Amino acid sequence: MVKRHIRGAFVLLALMFATLPLRAQTPMGAAEFEAYVTGRTLTFGSGGAPYGVEEFRPGRRTVWAFIGEECREGHWFAREEQICFVYDDAPDAEHCWIFWRSDSGLNARFISDTSDTELYEVENSPRPLICPGPEVGV
Repeated sequence: MVKRHIRGAFVLLALMFATLPLRAQTPMGAAEFEAYVTGRTLTFGSGGAPYGVEEFRPGRRTVWAFIGEECREGHWFAREEQICFVYDDAPDAEHCWIFWRSDSGLNARFISDTSDTELYEVENSPRPLICPGPEVGV
């Protein structure tokens, strides 16, 4: 009788873990990433809150804005399984991410020793990013 309960508990645990989402997904390569994002404007969220918006232009050019902040132009490049971004206002700072696809869209994990930021796609649009100038309305 005890063996039956133990076996039942193991089956229940196995079923519970089988339904959990996998943390590590297959990273997108540069070609797959480029095909997915070029000509699109993606809005990202993190932890249930809006995070930022990025417009992906041809030639691996981008425009990024944190929610409520000014736009920054830049570009992206691949480094092994990472997609790295450099913005024109800070050319010495690289921001590298690992991107993967899920049932709900694009996901990203920031590569850093000091941050565990993960983003997920909230909206995918063909419209360009609207970038108001600095100090608009002041």
